[in-house]
Amino acid sequence: MTTVTTNGASARVRIWRTPWLFLTPFLVLFAAMYLAPIAFAFIQSLFTLQRDGLGLTAPTLTFDPFANYARVFTDDEFLASLGRVLLFGIVQVPVMLGLALFIALLIDSKSARGRGFFRLGSFLPFAVPGVVAAVMWSFLYSPVTSPINGFLESAFGFSIPFFSDGLALWSVANVVTWCWTGYNMLIIYSALQTIPAETLEAAKIDGASSWRTAWSIKIPMVRPALILTTVFSIIGSAQLFNEPTVLKSISGGAITSTYTPLMAAQSQVAAQNYPYAAAESVVLALLVGVTSFVFFKITGRGDR
Repeated sequence: MTTVTTNGASARVRIWRTPWLFLTPFLVLFAAMYLAPIAFAFIQSLFTLQRDGLGLTAPTLTFDPFANYARVFTDDEFLASLGRVLLFGIVQVPVMLGLALFIALLIDSKSARGRGFFRLGSFLPFAVPGVVAAVMWSFLYSPVTSPINGFLESAFGFSIPFFSDGLALWSVANVVTWCWTGYNMLIIYSALQTIPAETLEAAKIDGASSWRTAWSIKIPMVRPALILTTVFSIIGSAQLFNEPTVLKSISGGAITSTYTPLMAAQSQVAAQNYPYAAAESVVLALLVGVTSFVFFKITGRGDR
């Protein structure tokens, strides 16, 4: 009896230990690459950088857990960058996901021709790195080299001020939409492929048109994919950095070094004020986390 009990306990230990052996490499990398930098940034944000009056000596770190956060919420440039990204997300995310859904529905339609070509063509911009895409669009936006304005001026006698105060943000949004619509389209299209053929066949037998089927069956059934892409897009909007940074050089001052929250944090890193940059990053991360959580709560009510 003792042997059986011992063997049973050893088997339970092996069963408990085996999953952790497989999870350990992931957990180590996750802790090293994600948790450790987050913890380090938070700890750094609790200190302030103190310099003497003449700036002749090296700055010193002083523990002051609230100073940086108090400064963040009174920093007009950082608050303006948050408002700019909020406006960007409110307008650009629905437009991008609407286009992605529309393209996915068209490609999924049985009557569509050349679906493989259009699927590849829609996804191809995502294969272009964001920096390269921004450089390419900077050529199209440039007041000197823009073929768009060249055509408009020769044909209609006017040009588009892509980097005026009212259009600069939407010029950036256009680049982001061009790059990421295909990525979101593939996620939604993959969800469309999981809809049972029997459901679609039943709708067809009942006399539902293609648009009625799309509106009443396909879109509701890909709702989880739409929620996922929305959350990804919210996070991506908060991380807006590459496109405005590249376009900044030709914007004529419309895009500043603090145009987005990440650019504002980067400007503090360039000034070697790491604690304040860490505080800005922590505040941004918390805002994104809260926004995503609220969005999940709101969409979860619909599921219930």
